[in-house]
Amino acid sequence: MSVILYDLVGVEDRRFSPHCWRTRMALAHKGLACEARPTRFGDIASVAGGQFSTIPVIEDGGRQIADSWAIARYLEETYPDRSLFGGPGGETLSRFLQNWSVVVLHAGIAPMIVLDILEHLVPEDRAYFRESREKRFGRSLEEVQAGRATRLEGFRKSLEPLRRTLQEEPFVGGAEPLYADYLVFGAFQWARTISPFQLLEDDDPIKLWFERCLDLYAGLGRATPAC
Repeated sequence: MSVILYDLVGVEDRRFSPHCWRTRMALAHKGLACEARPTRFGDIASVAGGQFSTIPVIEDGGRQIADSWAIARYLEETYPDRSLFGGPGGETLSRFLQNWSVVVLHAGIAPMIVLDILEHLVPEDRAYFRESREKRFGRSLEEVQAGRATRLEGFRKSLEPLRRTLQEEPFVGGAEPLYADYLVFGAFQWARTISPFQLLEDDDPIKLWFERCLDLYAGLGRATPAC
């Protein structure tokens, strides 16, 4: 029986949520069959009887779990084979990397692609997305994304610790990918699937790592086309 994942979707079946991608990769890492159900922003209120306000949400054997971190811990406890974290210490380090991803990666990427996201949503979701994100940023989406090219160098410089790590190791997790990789992968997959704006240079070790991640699990990440 497959684990059901409620997976955020835009037009043309674009699966773009960084949080949902973390979970999809974690499920594949564990070797679990997954039914990724396309879910619009407007559908979230009906998921799991309306218990949750965000996705990802998974259903597994009658249990419903929300929040990508809670899901990762649930998968690790319920399916202990092939650890996501590489042990208890790895779980703590992954928690740190999740916080880093939100504060550095998501905060850096979002202003550079937020208008592109709007343009790839189904019409029914656009008003909600614009209103909620403009409230968050305190200005129009057009103003938020304007001048993104001038911010790109600073964003790339902020990735130097990650870059140095990937100059020495094939994955953030070391010789093999771990949940730490999926945390970072989700952010760049978010941008890849929804925006033509190039965040990384082709010879950047981060870009080379990202390409390796796209090919994991029979090309799961690559199956959603780039924008």
